[in-house]
Amino acid sequence: MNKTLILAGTSLALALFSSTAVAGQGFLRAEIGNSETELDYAGVRADDSDTSAIFGGGYWFNPNFAIEGHVGTLYNSDLGDDQEADLVTMGIGVAGRTHFGPDNTGFFIGGRAGVARLTAQVREDTFDVVDDISSTKPYYGVSVGYDFNQNWGLSLNYDRRQGDFDGVDVDVDTVSIGGEWRF
Repeated sequence: MNKTLILAGTSLALALFSSTAVAGQGFLRAEIGNSETELDYAGVRADDSDTSAIFGGGYWFNPNFAIEGHVGTLYNSDLGDDQEADLVTMGIGVAGRTHFGPDNTGFFIGGRAGVARLTAQVREDTFDVVDDISSTKPYYGVSVGYDFNQNWGLSLNYDRRQGDFDGVDVDVDTVSIGGEWRF
């Protein structure tokens, strides 16, 4: 039994560190867009939209599969008296992509899914957090885009994030334009 486990572990390690697995690319991504935020508390709904900015990065193991992480702001509102309300996101997940051009360039479609932590916070004087509350739930998204070469591409993205803050359900739908640099 131990020999079988050692053989299976060795085979898995060799597969993970083979030349095709190590031949991937790291990447950095920046996205700017619009988030439509909807709140629901005991059947009472309210919604608003604001500019979103998300920065991320990760590693493409091959042209079709990656792990990724992100951090960004989805919503910001002035509350008066030098206070602001923010909705920020931080998450980790997987991404997939299919190219329609030669050498994994040209047009592509993609998808991503993972877990995101939404944090609603009230800030004073721009940086001092007065109060915050967080919720961790799955997120998902789809994209279409164009890779100009092996290192640079642009995309149009739709992402859905959700949160539950003490009985207040929050749904955030974000449409953004993103740029991705692979190295």
